[in-house]
Amino acid sequence: MRFGENFLEEVKARVRVSDVVGKHVKLKRQGREFAGLSPFTNEKTPSFFVNDAKGFYHCFSSGKHGDAISFLMEVEGLSFPEAVEAMAGMAGMEMPKADPDAERRAARNKATISWMERAQEFFEKSLYRSTGQAARDYLKGRGLSKTAAQNFGMGFAPESFSALKDELIAQGAQDKQLIEAGLLIEPDDASRGSWDRFRNRIMFPIHDSRGRLVAFGGRAMEKDAKAKYLNSPETPIFSKGRLLYNYHRARKALSDPKNNARGMIVAEGYMDVIALSRAGFAHTVAPMGTALTEEQLDLLWRAGPEPILCFDGDSAGLRAAYRSIERALPMLRPGQSLRFAMLPKGQDPDDLIRAKGAPAMQAVLDGAIPLVDMLWQREVGAERLDTPEAKAGLKSRLYQALDEIQHADVKALYKTELLARFDAVYGWQAQRRGPGRGGYENKSRKADKITAKAASQGLAQNQRRETVLIGAILEYPELLSLVDERLFELEFTDPACQSLQRAILSYARVTKAVEKESLNAHMVSEGLEEDVKAYSRRRAKVRAAMGGPDAELSDRAAIWNTEADAQAGHAQPDHIQTDTRSRMAETIRNDNADALKRLMRASKKSS
Repeated sequence: MRFGENFLEEVKARVRVSDVVGKHVKLKRQGREFAGLSPFTNEKTPSFFVNDAKGFYHCFSSGKHGDAISFLMEVEGLSFPEAVEAMAGMAGMEMPKADPDAERRAARNKATISWMERAQEFFEKSLYRSTGQAARDYLKGRGLSKTAAQNFGMGFAPESFSALKDELIAQGAQDKQLIEAGLLIEPDDASRGSWDRFRNRIMFPIHDSRGRLVAFGGRAMEKDAKAKYLNSPETPIFSKGRLLYNYHRARKALSDPKNNARGMIVAEGYMDVIALSRAGFAHTVAPMGTALTEEQLDLLWRAGPEPILCFDGDSAGLRAAYRSIERALPMLRPGQSLRFAMLPKGQDPDDLIRAKGAPAMQAVLDGAIPLVDMLWQREVGAERLDTPEAKAGLKSRLYQALDEIQHADVKALYKTELLARFDAVYGWQAQRRGPGRGGYENKSRKADKITAKAASQGLAQNQRRETVLIGAILEYPELLSLVDERLFELEFTDPACQSLQRAILSYARVTKAVEKESLNAHMVSEGLEEDVKAYSRRRAKVRAAMGGPDAELSDRAAIWNTEADAQAGHAQPDHIQTDTRSRMAETIRNDNADALKRLMRASKKSS
């Protein structure tokens, strides 16, 4: 919608900036201005000022500056037209008349929303009738009280093809209106008549950014339903790629000065949002069964600079996180990024909160990693990096990811960060000094070679242990019953081992009888066929390391635990290894051969 300058100036003249800001910030007059705590940062001393005479606000702690309209856009996440409409409402002014076609569309959409609201009333009543008993039992089993369900407007669609249709037609609705709203399905054969889209489902109302009811999501009660969750179709008032579930509530929660978050929490589903909101994380939203779109990312960044995307800690959750990276990279801007919080394996937010409480969930959010770390993890984990060609492939993938970043400054800083990581982990040749001419320079270069060799040997030793630990489970799955807890506590450094560890965990959670054939089939279903083949090529070494083909299960378990002890210890003494390498370099420079031999023997024993 377009607004004339005269209309905008009239709106601004009628509504003071302090009237708008005062709804979100406690202001105190200081001379000709008002002062308060910044709504954008967590501060104890006021640095936020409003000047009605000049018509602006200024926040010294965040550097943000603007008028009443831009304030509403920042704090409430409104679009420009929405902010103008809100201001006009405060001023008691009618919005400018649009063209006749737009007016007709607006009137029709208003009527559609009205029928959506009546549908919700029907669903809510149905939940507490006899037909909704099973749905109430399900919600009770998930820890949801009647009050909690009512707070989110939850309801129930009866197992009937015409229950909602009959109700709304009796209230005066037309069949075509309900079809356009997505409440009814129109068959190809018009003679058959329309029928209810949602049947035998727990219903979740979906609102737009202004809080208007525009769609529904329904969770099937049947265990064998083709679609566990069913959303309203695309309609004139609803486009699922442009909205986020619970956004209108989350935006208000995030704008509360008491909320120290830098952005919304993005969960994977409706029940996750409800569980997190009830646990005190009211600034939580969710997409509707799809990966985040560019429009949804834009909504998130309107509300805060650094949303946290929360995913299940399994392979599916990791893939979803990686898809989000693809969408986000071209949209990155200074001060506009993402963080990723991966839940404990096998748990969603509801599971974690019910088992360990809100502090456990807060710990997961506090541990959320920046987008740059998740990007690095994605590229490093794409393939085994045990050859120069594979490492060159990693570098190529990093450059491809960098090409997706559009903002020049962000791209430059990502390039510096990612290539520095590559050089630190894989670039030993790049770290060597140039040709020396004898004396100190030659000794220094020799020390660098010893340092690189020691680090390379340590990395190879750790990779061998990790190969044995994972390979033993693949070769002798019966070991899992004896070492499962220890296996899932280990922190593997090799990306392939990490993926297989997660897949073994997801297998163990649903299987009591561990069989080699079914375990391998599960690995393949998780997309890890190539990794399993790689371990098959090392089968002889794994068998030998685990005591040979005739070893007893108890002996193999003892050997496995010994390897696990060594692997766990390997990751700890980085500072000790660094100190040892430094002392090696120093002894070479001092031509102290005896001291060097002692250090090398000590290093070998410690590994």
